[in-house]
Amino acid sequence: MNLKKKLFILVFILLNIYGLLCGVIYFFQENLIFMPSVLPQEHVFEMKSSFEEINLKSSDGAQLNGLHFRKENSKGVILYFHGNAGDLNSWGQIATYFVDLDYDVIIMDYRGYGKSFGERSMELLYSDAALWYGFAQQYYTEPEITVYGRSLGTTFATYVAAQHQPNKLILEAPFYSMEEVANSRFSFLPIKYLLHYKFPTYQFIDDVNCPITIYHGTYDKVISYEQGSKLYDRIKSDEKELITIPKGGHNNLISFKEYTGSIGLEL
Repeated sequence: MNLKKKLFILVFILLNIYGLLCGVIYFFQENLIFMPSVLPQEHVFEMKSSFEEINLKSSDGAQLNGLHFRKENSKGVILYFHGNAGDLNSWGQIATYFVDLDYDVIIMDYRGYGKSFGERSMELLYSDAALWYGFAQQYYTEPEITVYGRSLGTTFATYVAAQHQPNKLILEAPFYSMEEVANSRFSFLPIKYLLHYKFPTYQFIDDVNCPITIYHGTYDKVISYEQGSKLYDRIKSDEKELITIPKGGHNNLISFKEYTGSIGLEL
């Protein structure tokens, strides 16, 4: 086999691998971004703090399941948008941390998570986030609402904060945009043209008019610290704070004193 033919075969193989990777990103991106666990509709939640189970109906008929924790004489409410994995069975336990800080908490499962269901798209997910903010407004004034987003939930938290005037926006391990995250991992692919879920958090943060606090760990292997830092630099307001957690990962910030020692003050 001559050199020319060998080079042709090599280029053919590389182009096929490249095309396969593009296809995986384009057709299977939901599997890469969303990692839900599903609960039967008859599932009964058990939490250490008292709560009410909520089911909202979206305009397209989707069911959105959530939990509303209440604390007697609470300081306000935290509208909590969780990360990309699991369901309320586990995230509800995390929410009770804030109940112990004397806050009510509203936390929900996204479409396809837990007991929530419905067709999923980026636009619908943002619409759902707005629906939950509206639910919070039925019980609390905006100065009583703190919007909290963690990981994937930071884009939804930023979106609703940009549309309204809550007391504060807190972002834990946020990303600048999903396009930026994907580009950092697959810089050799045309991500701009492959990604349906661009989640442009940076665009929304331009319109947020309340104080913003960002927590990010320097050892975060899921969403790099640089993502949170870049988002922080995008904020035009002086009412902002970036709390860096040295050696903090993606899912363990609550085990660091930099987080536990400040979160009560930030709320």
